[in-house]
Amino acid sequence: MRDSMDALQDRVAGVLAGAAVGDALGGATEGWTPEQIEERYEGRVTGIVGPFLADWRTARPIAPYHKGDGHVTDDTLMTHALVQVYDARRAHLDAYNVASDLVPLMIGERRWVPELEDDVLILQRVFLAEKWIVAKLHYGHADPREAGVGNIINCGATMYMAPVGLVNIGDPQAAYAEAIDITGAHQASYGREAAGVFAAAVAAAAAPAATVASVREAALSVAHDGTAAALRAVLEAVDRFLAGGGSDDPRELGRVVRAAVSPFDTVGDAYRAPAMDARLPSRTKSIEELPVALAFVVAHGGDLAASVLDAVNYGRDSDSIAVMAGAICGGLGGRAAVPDEWVSGVTEASRLDLDGVIQTMTSVVRDVAAADAERARARGGALEALLAGQWDGVPV
Repeated sequence: MRDSMDALQDRVAGVLAGAAVGDALGGATEGWTPEQIEERYEGRVTGIVGPFLADWRTARPIAPYHKGDGHVTDDTLMTHALVQVYDARRAHLDAYNVASDLVPLMIGERRWVPELEDDVLILQRVFLAEKWIVAKLHYGHADPREAGVGNIINCGATMYMAPVGLVNIGDPQAAYAEAIDITGAHQASYGREAAGVFAAAVAAAAAPAATVASVREAALSVAHDGTAAALRAVLEAVDRFLAGGGSDDPRELGRVVRAAVSPFDTVGDAYRAPAMDARLPSRTKSIEELPVALAFVVAHGGDLAASVLDAVNYGRDSDSIAVMAGAICGGLGGRAAVPDEWVSGVTEASRLDLDGVIQTMTSVVRDVAAADAERARARGGALEALLAGQWDGVPV
């Protein structure tokens, strides 16, 4: 399919392929420390690897998920479900579409879930923070715009916002606003804020003539409160690291980034044992995943493989960090930025129709862009008439 891609489809493919491979590679190392990862795999991970725990069927705290071996996780399941909603609506979405369209997909449509090796509902795979959407909207009949209030604050809403960036290519402000609206049904506080900033970063990355600098500027221009502070802290730390010549130790960048984001992270260093005040609403805190992902993108100049592998070897919530880094780098570099062996390995192992999802999303982007252009023309005409002192031919 790559040979016949036009520029738009190439960017869409880069974002969705980059996100999927990041998810699959990062899933194997999720929840572990860099030291544990190196010990388990006898060095840094450089591609698709098997499960961290050989007895994954019964091991705690992982069971019964078959992570690794090229299996995508709930990040990709939710991303592709959101693509389905866009396909059905062919328009910009809001929180009400989560209730009317996304929730029914989560609880009413079976699909192959690689980690469970079965055709099951998305609901049976997602984390408790994502099950919240179903509980609040389907069973609790909450106002979709406010359903996210009370949920634990995490990256669950951010991880599947890449399609929002794609339907707003070149307009980070609009991507931010749409993601903030959509994720009101899922998250609140800095969990919702990060979703908006990630969507904005994807919208900026997939734009014509985009650069790492323009993505960085777009993310900082929309971010607020602790998310903005965390982004500035990690990016400034990366700038200092690079200005000092970097390091011959491939682990050092991850250490620098972790130290910079730590003051804003509510989970803490004991990742599997967060403190009692973790994941609570705050105007001074940030999810860890987005600042770390953007830091790797900036540090590696948008190189997808290098950014994703640093995310994978970072551990902690490595799959979501790699999803975000992969999507942003894929937007910048297009499909060619994503290693073919990763794409083929992941799509085969996960039984993923990635080409079909890319084609669908590209078609959606075209339809939404055409409607946006028509609205922009109408708006422009109205403003010109108003500024000229005419309204329907009547002086004003």
